[in-house]
Amino acid sequence: MIELEGVPELIDPVMVAAFEGWNDAGDAASTAVAHLDREWKGEVFAALDAEDYYDFQVNRPTVFLDNGVRKITWPTTRLSVVRIGGDKPRDLVLVRGIEPSMRWRSFCNELLAFAHELGVEMVVILGALLGDTPHTRPVPVSGVTSDPDLARTMDLEETRYEGPTGIVGILQEACTHAGVPAVSLWAAVPHYVSQPPNPKATLALLNRLEDLIGLRIPLGDLPEDARAWQLGVDQLAAEDSEVAEYVQTLEEARDTAELPEASGEAIAREFERYLRRREPGTGPGGGPGVATEGGDSPFLRDTGSGRTRPPKPERPGPESVPGPGSAPEPGAGTEPSSEGTTEGSAEDSSDESGSGDAES
Repeated sequence: MIELEGVPELIDPVMVAAFEGWNDAGDAASTAVAHLDREWKGEVFAALDAEDYYDFQVNRPTVFLDNGVRKITWPTTRLSVVRIGGDKPRDLVLVRGIEPSMRWRSFCNELLAFAHELGVEMVVILGALLGDTPHTRPVPVSGVTSDPDLARTMDLEETRYEGPTGIVGILQEACTHAGVPAVSLWAAVPHYVSQPPNPKATLALLNRLEDLIGLRIPLGDLPEDARAWQLGVDQLAAEDSEVAEYVQTLEEARDTAELPEASGEAIAREFERYLRRREPGTGPGGGPGVATEGGDSPFLRDTGSGRTRPPKPERPGPESVPGPGSAPEPGAGTEPSSEGTTEGSAEDSSDESGSGDAES
């Protein structure tokens, strides 16, 4: 039995997890959980034993000096808790670490034991994959689950994926077999600009998570960072005619595919988020909600076409843009791989290449 000394009784807790590695293209998912931990001042209460799950020749420990004393940081997975007050308090258990090298079943069982002890009501696992998506459009985020009832009640896709999987897929199935409701949120990162960080993909994951669990998430500098990132990629792509032509091809394919969806539900969801950010008493600790950019969402809505368009960015972004590559067509039934992609909604890990896949 796991003993959690010093951890108070939590209110309607949700576990949010992300893992660096194959399922974390552009570091978008792990950065999202790190953002939650930083903004809500999470307190670490447990860490898994690194000896049990990691190959230190793959994920090496690091040495640092602390007041002249040499210390070692071991690669592991840590759990922290954040307490969110307000009119509708709800606590989060944040899980952030590296995809384990071995003993995945034991790894998942240990996380589920924590979830059971803390009374976790739902597990949300964040992931990011490389896809055929243009950087100029809203980041597609797919919500998938193995639970048919959960798919119906929360407007999610029921996963039909078959093929190789990462720790995100394994943990989701472990939750399902343990009777714990579990959802995976996948952001599609443009494969031609896959190097981290990708603040636009991180922002998209947080917006989708906000819709899913009904909490207003403080975004900090993320909207500004996302605009700066897009401006930087715009400028670099414009300097290479082949990349610019390829991006235009992706834009046309994306706009054509999403034309039937460019109304109704997506617009309503974005408007609800806008209202939630302006409603008093929805901020952390019951403080006022804060709208970004004068009340607009981080990416403005083009009401004529129903699509989302980015506002004018203000500062430079990444240093370089790799040349165009190829990836399977979204929705082709592929799972996260170094070149994989998945189908994504109109809403708005990585190994060394930073790729991953959605199991949808």
